[in-house]
Amino acid sequence: MSLPKEPRQKMINIMYLVLTALLALNVSAEILNAFKTVDHSLESATGIIDKKNADIFKSFKRKLEDPVSREKANIWFPRAEMAKKSADSLYDYIEALKKELKIEAGLKKNDQGEEVYKEEDLDAPTRLFIANPPEGKGKGKELFQKLSDFKARLLSINDTLAQEIGQNLPLDLTIPKTNNKAGQGDWAYHYFHMTPAIAAITMLSKLQNDVRNSEAQVVEYCHKEIGEVEIIYDEFKAFAATDTKYVMQGEELTITAGIGAFSKNAQPTISIDGRVVPVKDGAGEYKFVATAPGTYSKKVRINFKKPDGTESFEEKEVKYTVGTPSGLVVSTDRTRVFYVGLDNPLSVTGGSGDEKVNVTFSGSGVSGNKTGPGQFIVNCSTPGIANVIATDGKNTQKLTIPIKKTPDPLATVGGKAGGAIAANLFRAQLGVAAELKDFVFEGVKYNVTEFTMIFTGRGFPELEVAEIKGSPYFSDEAKQYIKRSGEGTTIIIDEIKVVGPGGTRKLQQNLSFTLQ
Repeated sequence: MSLPKEPRQKMINIMYLVLTALLALNVSAEILNAFKTVDHSLESATGIIDKKNADIFKSFKRKLEDPVSREKANIWFPRAEMAKKSADSLYDYIEALKKELKIEAGLKKNDQGEEVYKEEDLDAPTRLFIANPPEGKGKGKELFQKLSDFKARLLSINDTLAQEIGQNLPLDLTIPKTNNKAGQGDWAYHYFHMTPAIAAITMLSKLQNDVRNSEAQVVEYCHKEIGEVEIIYDEFKAFAATDTKYVMQGEELTITAGIGAFSKNAQPTISIDGRVVPVKDGAGEYKFVATAPGTYSKKVRINFKKPDGTESFEEKEVKYTVGTPSGLVVSTDRTRVFYVGLDNPLSVTGGSGDEKVNVTFSGSGVSGNKTGPGQFIVNCSTPGIANVIATDGKNTQKLTIPIKKTPDPLATVGGKAGGAIAANLFRAQLGVAAELKDFVFEGVKYNVTEFTMIFTGRGFPELEVAEIKGSPYFSDEAKQYIKRSGEGTTIIIDEIKVVGPGGTRKLQQNLSFTLQ
C-alpha cells in the first residue's frame, strides 16, 4: 500500500504493518510443547536402538573368539565397525549443531541451573542453516552433504547389502516439493527456514534417530551373514525360596530367586509381587521385614532366554508364616500393603472367639467392612497410611499399613512393548492395550483412554503425529499413516493415559516400533 503524507497517519500505518508481522510470527505454547514431546520421544527411541546395537556387537566379539565362526566374523565385523564409527561421527556432529543452535537462540542458565533458550525463535535456525556468511553460517548445505556421504558410505560396504536394504534405509534425503520458489531444490530451506528453534531441534533429533536406525540395519545385516546371537548352555532350572518358612513379627526374610544356568546370555529378569529385583550371577535377592502375623505368599516371576534364544518364563509361589506371642492375629491376606481402588482382604482371629473381636479402621479415605467370620475388606481412596486396631478383650493389636497406588500396567501393541515388528503384522493391529502383569491381585483391569502416535523414517520425510483421545483404538487419521508405513518406518507411541484402580494416570512408558 502507499503511505499517506500526513505524519500521524504514516505512523499508524507503520504500526499496523509491524503488528501484522508480529501476529504472523507468533507461535503458540501448545505447538512448542508438542515439539518438545516429540523430541523427548525421539531421544527415547534412539536410546533403545543404541542398546540393540550394543547387544549385537557383544555377539560379534563372541563370534570372533569362536573358532567355528572366526573366519566369517573377521570379514563382517570390520564392516559393521565401520558403519558404527561413521554413525557415531555423524551423530556427534548433529549433537554439536543442536548446541550451536541453542546458543544462537540465546542459551543461558536459569536460577535453577537449567539450560533455557528462546524456543520460539524463528531467526536462529535461519541464521545457522540458511543464511550465508557474514549474516549467517550456512550450515544446512554442510549437514545435507554429511548425511548424503554417510548414506553412500553405508551402501558401499557391500554390493549385496546395498541391494537388500538400500531401499529401506530410514535416512530419506529426498527434497520435498514446495510451491515456494525460494525454497525449491534446497533441502535445508524446507526444514529450517523461519522454523521455531524447538522445531529445528526436533528435526535434528529425528535425523539422529534416522542415523542410528540406518546403522542398526547395516550392523544387523553384517551379523546375520555370520549367524544369529547364540546362547550356549544345556541345563536350566528356575528356583525361588525363602531362607525360612516361619518368622516372628519384626524379623527379616530373604527371598532368593533365579535360574540354574551357566551363561550370562540367559538374561533373567526377576519380579516379586510385580517389583523387579536386582540380578547377580543369575539370581535375585529380595529382603523384607515381617509385619503383621498371619500366613502369606509372594508371587515370583522369572523371565529368561532358552537355549534356542526364545523368551520363556516360570512362576513360583513362596509361602511363609509370621507368628506372634499373642493369641490375636491380624493379617493382610495377600500383601503387606493396601492398594488404592482395590478390595484389600484382611483376616483377624482371636483366642477368645470371633464374636468378641472388635476391629476399627482409621486414616484418610480408609474404610473397612466385615464380610464373614474374621474376614474384612478394606477400601482406600488415596495413598497414605491405614491404621487398623483389633481387640478381643484380652489382647490388642495395632497395625500401621502403607497405602499405595497399584503399579503401572504395561502398554503393548499386539502383545509387544516395542522393538522390531513385521510391517504387515503392525497393520493388522487395532490399537493399544494395557495389562498389569505379575501382580498379587488377579484380574485388575486398565483401559487405555489416550495416546499419541509419531511416524518417522521411511515414507515420512516429515514427522506425522496423530493424537487419539477417548479410545484405545487407532483413529482414522492414525490408520491412514499406518497404511503409508512400511519397512524402515519408526512408529512411536507416547503420552499414554489409562483408567483403572485409583482413576486416570499417565504411564511413564513409550513404545517404539521399527517396521521390517
